[in-house]
Amino acid sequence: MNGRVLVVDDEQEIADLVELYLKNENYIVYKFYSAKDALDCISKNKIDLAILDVMLPEISGFTICQKIREKYTYPVIMLTAKEEEIDKITGLTLGADDYITKPFRPLELVARVKAQLRRYLKYNIAPEQDENIIIHSGLVLNIDTHQCLLNEKPLTLTPTEFSILRILCQRKGNAVSAEELFHEIWGDEYFSKSNNTITVHIRHLREKMNDSVENPKYIKTIWGVGYKIEK
Repeated sequence: MNGRVLVVDDEQEIADLVELYLKNENYIVYKFYSAKDALDCISKNKIDLAILDVMLPEISGFTICQKIREKYTYPVIMLTAKEEEIDKITGLTLGADDYITKPFRPLELVARVKAQLRRYLKYNIAPEQDENIIIHSGLVLNIDTHQCLLNEKPLTLTPTEFSILRILCQRKGNAVSAEELFHEIWGDEYFSKSNNTITVHIRHLREKMNDSVENPKYIKTIWGVGYKIEK
């Protein structure tokens, strides 16, 4: 088995053809003719690569790509009948990795799928096996070097900011109180510091990560409890 590929195209003949060629290469294929069914599949199944038609009824391929990028980093290839440069720019801006214009040769699409999966497995899956590297939704923390990347760009953090982010990532899905953060970072010094200290560091982290209190992508405030990063 080479991987799990999501195929979404409302033109059934094209979707069926892509499915046939991918299955011939031993890929597991999740094929859908509608965006809503595809989004349901994304939330319930492990996907290694997505092939999305841009011009879908009701929900566009661009919107599906945005939804994928909210949680996942696997490759996305966009399909379109249009040749306008703006469509290509839009897709790549929203997080697509490749772009192919209809009509296309199925063997060319298969070749691009293979290339994208090779790159993804080499640079994304392998680091997750290193216990000293934390990866979460475009965020990469190297505990050994205290380096942080956000969407492949270096993020300059103070030691305290890095520690807070590390703790929240290591305990993602669980709320961590300000007291717990204090105790883990400063130990016995906790009692000599103000509770506002954590609040200030969290604010600085959000500013550097372009995160927000109202609609957080990373650090969520659990009022009366503490902070957490969703799984």
